[in-house]
Amino acid sequence: MPEIIERVLYSAADIARRVAELGSRISQDYREGAGRDPYRRPLLVVGLLKGALPFMADLTRAMDIPLEYDFMAVSSYQGRTSPGEVRILKDLDSPVGARDLLIVEDIVDTGHTLDHILRRLRVRDPASLRVCTLLDKPARREVEVPVHYVGFTLRGKEFVVGYGLDYAELYRNLPYIGIVKPEYQET
Repeated sequence: MPEIIERVLYSAADIARRVAELGSRISQDYREGAGRDPYRRPLLVVGLLKGALPFMADLTRAMDIPLEYDFMAVSSYQGRTSPGEVRILKDLDSPVGARDLLIVEDIVDTGHTLDHILRRLRVRDPASLRVCTLLDKPARREVEVPVHYVGFTLRGKEFVVGYGLDYAELYRNLPYIGIVKPEYQET
């Protein structure tokens, strides 16, 4: 375990189990609801780079419905933990008008980034727009945003890394989610 990790919060097995549950639930919802129109194009799953990549890969493999995926790259952090201005570094390649969209995020923290993206996508007139996040951190929420599917809810304000989440671009490749020791966190 890397020196910066205080302890493992969610093991690889915990994550795999929860991702499978989410994939099943999302598939059921889109078969029965938003995606049931046979003339509508398949669900478009939109991953927010870089953090959502491992989660989105596993989640889409756990879904048993027709889908397409695309990515957006967004920059919203100036330092390791402090939010800054939201910038779109890569926009979608796929048109979204009249499509069902599922945004996949690694963590919903303050809500600023997700709010910006949702506002940007709503003006493109999707048929539906839902959000799935691996981690929800409501204790730090500054902007209320809709989150339809949640892997795990963090009750405190701990800083976590692994499974796509980073510390200065490192530790995304850890197969688990760990809490960063306080001495490595910015205040």
